[in-house]
Amino acid sequence: PGGTSDKLVFNGGAGSTLALVLVASVRERLRRSDVPSVAQGTALSLMLAGILSLAFMGFAGLGG
Repeated sequence: PGGTSDKLVFNGGAGSTLALVLVASVRERLRRSDVPSVAQGTALSLMLAGILSLAFMGFAGLGG
């Protein structure tokens, strides 16, 4: 009893943590690379968020 909500809470927290770690690691790698001045800052963050959202949408059908 009550196991389903516990799983949902745990998986939601794990997914959020995974997304934050991925964004932080990609931004750190991009900070060291040669990025055009047009794409630096907020524009780069928005592009990164869009690409990661598309990647995570690909996992939506894997759960069964």
